Amino acid sequence: MPDEPQELSFEDDQTEPKGISEARATYNLVSDTLVGVNVRRSDNLFQLNCIGLSMLALAAVGAGLAAFNGQWELPWYGGALIGAFAGLICGTFASGIFLMVYRAMRHMRGEHD
Repeated sequence: MPDEPQELSFEDDQTEPKGISEARATYNLVSDTLVGVNVRRSDNLFQLNCIGLSMLALAAVGAGLAAFNGQWELPWYGGALIGAFAGLICGTFASGIFLMVYRAMRHMRGEHD
């Protein structure tokens, strides 16, 4: 007895976001591409870690530069504060630019998680 033909399904699994609602996928798309607040916990923790590490690294560099450069007449903790502020700015921009490119690539692939 020949096998009966199976029905073809025209449902596209790629259009349905996995694990999130359609409203959340739309919000993520708009907030990532136009304007809005990013409420993803993973993205916010990533930015926190990047900013913290850059603040620590540049505070150490600033303290070292201030301690070993006598022409500045700046105490080591002054250099550390200036370096920490520079790390805050650099870490914010670097992690934000990375997330912008990363999320844009994911949206282009149709992954709006």
